[in-house]
Parts: sequence; C-alpha cells; structure tokens
Amino acid sequence: MASALLLGLLLLMALAAPSQGNRPSPTSHLRYSRFLDPSNAVFLRWDFDLAAEMITFELQVRTAGWVGLGIRNCSTSVGSDLVVGGVLPDGNVYFSDQHLVDEDTLEEDGSQDAELLELTEDAVYTTMRFSRPFRSCDPHDQDIRSDTMRVQAAYGLDDTLRLDRERTFVKSIFLLQVVHPDDLDVPEDTIIHDLEITDFLIPEDDTTYACTFLPLPIVSKKHHIYKFEPKLIDHNETMVHHMILYACGNASVLPMGISDCYGADPAFSLCSQIIVGWAVGGTSYQFPDDVGISIGMPLDPQWIRLEVHYSNFHNLHGVYDSSGIRVFYTAKLRKYDMGVLQLGFFTFPIHFIPPGAESFVSYGLCKTEKFEEMNGAPVPDLQVYGYLLHTHLAGRALQTVQYRNGTQLRTICKDDSYDFNLQEIRDLPHRVEIKPGDELLVECHYQTLDRDSLTFGGPSTINEMCLVFLFYYPRNNISSCMGYPDIIYVAHELGEEASDSMEGMMAMNNVEWTPESIKKAEKACKEAQQMVIIKTIDEAVENTTGWIPEIIPTPRGSCLESSGGKVEPQDKIHAGARAAPVALSGSGTATLRCLSLAALLFGQGAVSWFLATLQAGV
Repeated sequence: MASALLLGLLLLMALAAPSQGNRPSPTSHLRYSRFLDPSNAVFLRWDFDLAAEMITFELQVRTAGWVGLGIRNCSTSVGSDLVVGGVLPDGNVYFSDQHLVDEDTLEEDGSQDAELLELTEDAVYTTMRFSRPFRSCDPHDQDIRSDTMRVQAAYGLDDTLRLDRERTFVKSIFLLQVVHPDDLDVPEDTIIHDLEITDFLIPEDDTTYACTFLPLPIVSKKHHIYKFEPKLIDHNETMVHHMILYACGNASVLPMGISDCYGADPAFSLCSQIIVGWAVGGTSYQFPDDVGISIGMPLDPQWIRLEVHYSNFHNLHGVYDSSGIRVFYTAKLRKYDMGVLQLGFFTFPIHFIPPGAESFVSYGLCKTEKFEEMNGAPVPDLQVYGYLLHTHLAGRALQTVQYRNGTQLRTICKDDSYDFNLQEIRDLPHRVEIKPGDELLVECHYQTLDRDSLTFGGPSTINEMCLVFLFYYPRNNISSCMGYPDIIYVAHELGEEASDSMEGMMAMNNVEWTPESIKKAEKACKEAQQMVIIKTIDEAVENTTGWIPEIIPTPRGSCLESSGGKVEPQDKIHAGARAAPVALSGSGTATLRCLSLAALLFGQGAVSWFLATLQAGV
C-alpha cells in the first residue's frame, strides 16, 4: 500500500512541476541578437516562449565590471527597470533586479522577478544570462509587450554599481518577433533583381519625393517574389526616409525619367497599390513560406512605381543617390498570391494636429462592404499575416481594430511605443481573417509639446501621416481604404465659420489652442461623420460614409508573481527577496535552477500528507 501511495505522490509531484515549454535552458541557443552600442562592445541575445510568457536574455559586454539590462520608459529613464550582475574578484557572483529612481540612482526591487541562469567573466567579456516574465506583479518592472521596446543596457569598468551615461545605451527593438528568418525556406533557384533610382541628384530641399517607373522581371511563366531588402548607398542612409514599390495597372500609360511624385506632373503619382515597402530602421523581409508576390501571369503587374522619400534637413548639395529595393524571386511557387491593403487617415491637410498637445488622437475608418463591387469579382476572406505601421515624428502609438456587424472583434495590430526610427514589417502571431462587410479602424496617437503651430497631414517628415499596411492573401484589386472626418462639422464645433472643406481647414488656424480646445477638437473629429475613400489598382475610386465606433480596450493579462509573493505598490522589501551571492565553480560560471514556489509548497504538502498517511497505518 505504501508503495502505491509513493507512486501516486511521485505522479502528483510530476504534474505539479512547472512546464518549461520552449523556455531556453542555460545553454540553449538564443535565436535573436543585436548590438546595442555604436562600438559593438555590448551584445544582446534573446529568445522567448509566447505560451509561457517568459523571455530569456543574454548580455555580453567587453568589461570586467558589472553589467545591466532592462526595459526603459519611452519618455524618461526614471522608473526603468535594470537587472544587474557581475563577478567579484573572489569568484562570487552578484545579481539583482533593480529600477531607476532618478536618472543616476538605482534601487533594488522588493520583488526579485529575474532568474539568473548563468554569469561568467573571462579575460575579455562579462556575460549574464537570465529569464523574466513578460509581466510580473512588481510595479517597478516594465512589461514585455508586442510593441517596440526601448531596451536599455549599462555597464561599469569595475564592480562599483554606478551609472555612467557614456556607458548606458538605449535601443528600440521589437523583441517578440514570432518568425525568425532562419526558420524560412530559401529556394535554390533564387534570382535577384534590383529596382533602383539611378544617379539621382538629391535636391537641397528638406523633403523630396522622387519617383520613377521600372519593369518587373520578365519571366516566361509564373514566379513568386518571396523576399526583398533595401539597397542603400552608405553615405546616403540617413537621407533616405522610406522606399515603396507600387504595382501599376497594365492599362496605365506611364511617363519616363525621374520626377517629383506629387508635383506638377500628376502622371508620376500613378499606381497606388503597394506591393512592398521599407522605412527607416527596417531591414530585409522574407514572406512566409506559403505566400509570395506573383509575377509573370497576364493579370500580374508588369511595371512598378518606385517612390523614394529623401529628408535632406542639412540642405546638402551635390549628393547623388542610387537607392532602391532588391527583390528575390523563384519559380518554386508558393500556395498563395499576396497583397497589401493600405488603411488609415487619408493623407492631406484635413488631417490636423494642434500644437502643444500632450496627446491627440486621429482616426481613419475603412468600410469593406464595397470591396466586391469594386474588385469586379467575389473577394475571398482576407488572411492577414503581417503589418507595417507608419506615422512621422509626432506619432506615439497606433492600432488597427476590427468590427463585424457593429461589434468589436479584435485588435489586429498595435504599438503603444511607436518609434519613428524603427519602422519594419512585423508578423502576426496568428493569422487574422477579414470578411467582406467588416469595418477596420485605425487609431493614431500624437504628441506635439515641442511645436507651436499646427501640424497638417502631408508627405513631408514635418507633416504627419496615420497609416497601417496589412499584408494578406489571396490578392485582390483593392489598394487602399482610408477615411477622414467632416472638417466643416469640426470647424463648427470649435466655433468657427466654414461652408466648404477648404474653409474648414483654414479655420483651424484661427483657433486658440489650449488643453480645453485640443480636447474639444479631438472629440469633434471622433464624432464627425467619416468620409471613406476606396481605391483599386486601376485607380478606380469609390466613396462611402461611416461613423467612428468605440474602441473597447483589450484587458491586460494576469501578472506572474515572484517567489517572494505579491508585492504591493509601495514595493516593501520582504525577507528572502534579495539575491545572495552565489559561489562560482572553478570555471567562473554560476548556473541556477529554481523550483517554483507553488511546486515547492505542493511538494511539501504532499510529503506531509504522505507521512501522515503512513503513520495512520492506511
């Protein structure tokens, strides 16, 4: 009987042990990596388990002193978390979960939510590997989210824990990248084709949009473009803001040469269906293994418009450029032909953002009910697998919300910590289905505390945009679906006279912008009827109207308590919370494995029950 009870106890303890899922071990390979400093002395590797909501970091720094890694607040270092550690001269290690109480002072958290996996020091590097939950219950820990994260690293030349701004670095990284390029197929028959502007003299103006029309690769049968990357001239990298390839309808009559995309000749703005896009901070992108851009078929585009946006804020003269997009294509066909749907606020001056705004929200509505009529054929459900978000310098956050039959269905994509300098295509963790008739709402948040005049929608970097690009399959002919508010209604709500849209836009210059009038304008823009403009690859345009629905915030998930128990907002330090020094082995390595508190308590309770049962003679 006792042996049966013992077997049952072991089974229960096995069930109580925490599931590791894909959580990396102290020696496992971490898939993602990035240098965090200009001199490449601070190197970060990381990996994560979405199901367990745990992330593992490994920080390697060229130093014999302490090292630290954490997540920074978007606007200030105060309140940022920093996990610090190092190896003492006597071979012991120290490790602690801390936070910044001001720009120069660290304080240890009352709850230690980072778990040390390994800490080593050799003649060149100090290397620290640890894991932490996406969201702990410690108010001093920043959440790891599917947003742009400001990753902060710091180090010292010795073991004196003191912050030095010269050895503190912050880099924007999208940590939860669900698809790694190494996981994707690379066809053996890959062909490379460059689509580039040639020897273009960049004007001395602050902003230039240069466009040219180029043929896609000529192939005798269907091929798929499966990857693209930017082709940048080294000394011009900081001047190229973005590059976009637009597919042209095969009936289009296209001009020759290079000219202003949105200047005197309207022909250079033809072709509006985006097929790929790159913006500052982005790198190469490879599509999922089952999708690609179809070329070579009768209905496939044969020409593209290459748009290159230059920002020459230093007004440099005599700079020539030959930037562009390099595409990789193959005869090994994928299952689906992909497309890109552009959503957001229609880019023109009806889009305004008041000066001195701590926060101002703009909306762009898309109603898909006319998609089939405009497509000229039934539109299959859109399967969305990726997205690209885009605003200019005042943008702080974006999201795209989906509605069906008047009910909010889901948030498709969002970034509450948007960084203008990191604009990249991101894969969704799960593919999202959009049905004809659904409504899609783009919400953009801006901050203009550093501006003393109105910011209008427009192409310049100092203008603003509110755009989301959804990457989906199977492809249809719809290129964009964007909205804007009735500006006449907005002007009247602000006490200004306006009888047409032009007068409505001009009336915004007459408003005295105060915190109260800014909120009033935001409310009026949200309550105004939205004009929705839908456009196809062949430049056909349809208009419809709609109203901005309410957005129900997505509830945050539960936090993961540390082994020290729940921590109250005042973050009192409780017994056992501080990490004690750990003795190193002769190799100078400390590897720690901890059983969760729940499993430990369960085990103790089960043993007590087992002993009591034996004593009772059962």
